[in-house]
Amino acid sequence: MSSVDPRTPVIVGVGQVTNRRDADPDADLVGRPEPTELMVSAVLSAVEDCDGRGAGASSPAGCALLKRTDSIRAIPPFSWDYRNPAGLVAERLSIAPRELALATVGGNNPQLALNQTALAIGRGELDVAVIVGADCGYTAAATLRHPDRPVLGWTVEAPGGDLPLTLGTARRGTTDAEEASGIDVPVHVFPLFENALRAVAGRSLREHDERISRLWARFSQVAARHPNAWITEPCTPEDILTVSESNRMISFPYPKLLTGNMQVDQGAALIVCSAAAADAAAVPRDRWVFPLAGADANDHWFLSHRADFHSSPAVRLGARAAMAQAGTDIDGIAHLDFYAYFPSAVQVVADELGVAIEEERPLTLTGGLTFFGASGSDYGTHAIATMVGALRKDPGSLGMVTNVGLNMTKHSIGIYGTEPSRSARPAPPTIPENTAVEETSGFRWVDPQAAVDALPQCSPDADAAGEVTVETYTVTYDRDGAPERAIVACRTPEGRRAWANVTDTDQLSVLVTEEGCGRLGMLRSDGRVDLR
Repeated sequence: MSSVDPRTPVIVGVGQVTNRRDADPDADLVGRPEPTELMVSAVLSAVEDCDGRGAGASSPAGCALLKRTDSIRAIPPFSWDYRNPAGLVAERLSIAPRELALATVGGNNPQLALNQTALAIGRGELDVAVIVGADCGYTAAATLRHPDRPVLGWTVEAPGGDLPLTLGTARRGTTDAEEASGIDVPVHVFPLFENALRAVAGRSLREHDERISRLWARFSQVAARHPNAWITEPCTPEDILTVSESNRMISFPYPKLLTGNMQVDQGAALIVCSAAAADAAAVPRDRWVFPLAGADANDHWFLSHRADFHSSPAVRLGARAAMAQAGTDIDGIAHLDFYAYFPSAVQVVADELGVAIEEERPLTLTGGLTFFGASGSDYGTHAIATMVGALRKDPGSLGMVTNVGLNMTKHSIGIYGTEPSRSARPAPPTIPENTAVEETSGFRWVDPQAAVDALPQCSPDADAAGEVTVETYTVTYDRDGAPERAIVACRTPEGRRAWANVTDTDQLSVLVTEEGCGRLGMLRSDGRVDLR
């Protein structure tokens, strides 16, 4: 390897932990680790990984870096409300970093944190940083289901003290009209994209169901080979499509096995440092993986303003600009991990990058959030950690990780390699006008937000009534498998977007057996639409 700028950011240690469910239904839930304990375990695993000697081996390089950590950057869990989890991790590791940070909620934030950390290291603001997250959704849910409702003795922090630095954006994700229609959780949002993708492609309901079930079956096969996956038995397309007691319908067209699995206990950590710090700690060069380029951008913030439900300009502009900064294109990237919360998220990103979902190159390294697990906002840390392992095994190759937050809104992209940044510069047309570009030592970051914001938006009409056309929709189900209501995005004759519901059982049956996109209807003043 040629000489490397001493300020170049490198990932030198990664750790992942999975605390699986106990086979004994009467096992003690209270004794299971809480999220910060999994964070500590993941950091210690990352420390060992710096030396590459295997679990339980001495790790002088990792220990040296841990002692000189400048910043701990935590991804918050959903299962417990910590005020400053980075501080708890530091205390348990007996270290005193000068900076403690906490990301906001959002699946984009692990990659965003990595991008910001790489920039800070390149600028000389940080020398060694730890990015860590964990969640214990399985344990939290199991206690709620338990007949005795055991009380978890997880850490409650004392009030007062300095607040951690905030990473990311905590802006509200929905409008009043969207919430009134039932858009309150991701499983009511991503099916809107799924049905729109089917309609714009002109596929029948059955054809599209079979297509996404084949995609997810391939993802399950990847998870079956991952040592930290939550679900380790591969599924067939028939398993995924067949509705049963264990695979009940959630929100059309998704049964449970097409949705993210939040009930997991998992954690992951990354040790990121300057090349100078890695050299000083004597981290072997074959452990180094370089963040080469990154991008962060948001699509039009509210669903009501999106131009459509089958594209993502933020991904298109951000990923292509990041690839150009890394001196590559999508064909030059050997390893991909597209954020796989739901099939629609994978398809939108694949379409924007010109990747066929049926191609031989896998679109996931972990198996995705259904099979590997969706540990709150922290899945992306696992994806990056797994990417590091894949690149170490394939020296000279490149990898891409995409993260998604909120309602297919916030997008963060990273490109990685085992060699430092190439000197190639992109041709001017590759970078959209007014795109912010920052280049530090060996890392380049792009923010095409101005270009995304300049693209056409839809104008919402919260008071619409009269004739409308169904743009996209989903039908939500109760726990007994009965359809409850449809959430419908409509277009008025003027092209404005309105939100509506369908509750008539006959019409709900039509929407899950026939194409609903493009149907005409009459929108009433109470927010219900009668379909024709």
